[in-house]
Amino acid sequence: MLQNKRKFPIIITTIIIVIGIATSIYLYISWQSEPLVINNPAISKVQTDNETVDLKTIIHEAEKNVVQIEAKNDSQTLTGSGFLYNEKGDIITNAHVIKQADTIYVRTANARVYPAAVIGIGEETDIAVIRVPQLAGEKGLSIEKDQLAELGDEVIALGSPHGFQNTVTLGIISGSERNFYVEGYDYKNAYQISAPITHGNSGGPLINRNSGKVIGINSVGTEDGTIGFSIPIVDVIQEIEGWSKEAQNSELTYTSTEDLLNSIDPEQMKQDAEYVMEYFIDSITIRDYVAAYSLLGDSIQSTTSYASFREDYIQIVDVNYTHQSTSILDSNHASVLVDVTLTQNKPNEEEQLEEQIQYEFTIGYENDQLKIIGIDYQEQD
Repeated sequence: MLQNKRKFPIIITTIIIVIGIATSIYLYISWQSEPLVINNPAISKVQTDNETVDLKTIIHEAEKNVVQIEAKNDSQTLTGSGFLYNEKGDIITNAHVIKQADTIYVRTANARVYPAAVIGIGEETDIAVIRVPQLAGEKGLSIEKDQLAELGDEVIALGSPHGFQNTVTLGIISGSERNFYVEGYDYKNAYQISAPITHGNSGGPLINRNSGKVIGINSVGTEDGTIGFSIPIVDVIQEIEGWSKEAQNSELTYTSTEDLLNSIDPEQMKQDAEYVMEYFIDSITIRDYVAAYSLLGDSIQSTTSYASFREDYIQIVDVNYTHQSTSILDSNHASVLVDVTLTQNKPNEEEQLEEQIQYEFTIGYENDQLKIIGIDYQEQD
């Protein structure tokens, strides 16, 4: 009898333990299967900000591979856009931008100027490919080679990454299978986009907002600038890749950049200098310190390592600037004055601090390329 009484508490304890384990397993499975919902406005705000930064990042990374094209002949200079798409230094653009050119130059996103040679140009289709050997080894933009875009897809249209012609417009695919004939070129199956195409945009990439891949070549805009048309990349990529495969560098002829640099007028110099300044600040904003550092001249890089340069700017979380003035110092140098508001994290400080600083950038040619050769700043009261 005493032995049975001793067994009873043991049995009860065992049952309680089993029930406890079973309950824990059930709750764990339930928690894993149910979404976690947190009603917190602050968290929603952070998520919204991240989405904005992501869009800026997509644009900034794409612009690294977008170039401005200057096609010259005896009577005129045409400007347009193009984008690097492979590791051979090949750039896709529109045929109408370069078809009558005697010389072709490209200006890259880091303000460098290189001569280019035509390796393929369409007769009825408004596409062309030019090659810049100095850009060989760069990855280029990702291309959508398999699927056509659909109505309603969000898109980003990029133009020349230079001066006032630097344009980024957002929109959607508002129409498809548009067929028309313009200035000797037959456009078939073109995308109609709500993002406008303006002067300087021709030849630039149309990028899918979600995938980040190029889906079209921006080609034609309406006079009122309300809509644009883009050639689907899937329709022409086979011909483009054929030109790239067949072209041999030994058979191509390039001109020197010396004539272009000697012919720059003061207004062009101002635009170039302002662009370098803007690209530098944008690179800091997006935390692309490598791109920003590459814009510095030898005189600055020789006294400032990349590591120390990055350390100086890594605390900055936001940058807003107002362009004040640009003045020409001489035929090869310009001074750009800007007011900059920096929001930054200070070491050992709990809150972000905001500072207003006036920067003066001295920008000039170094080894035939525009560089920031001087930076002076003064804190504002």
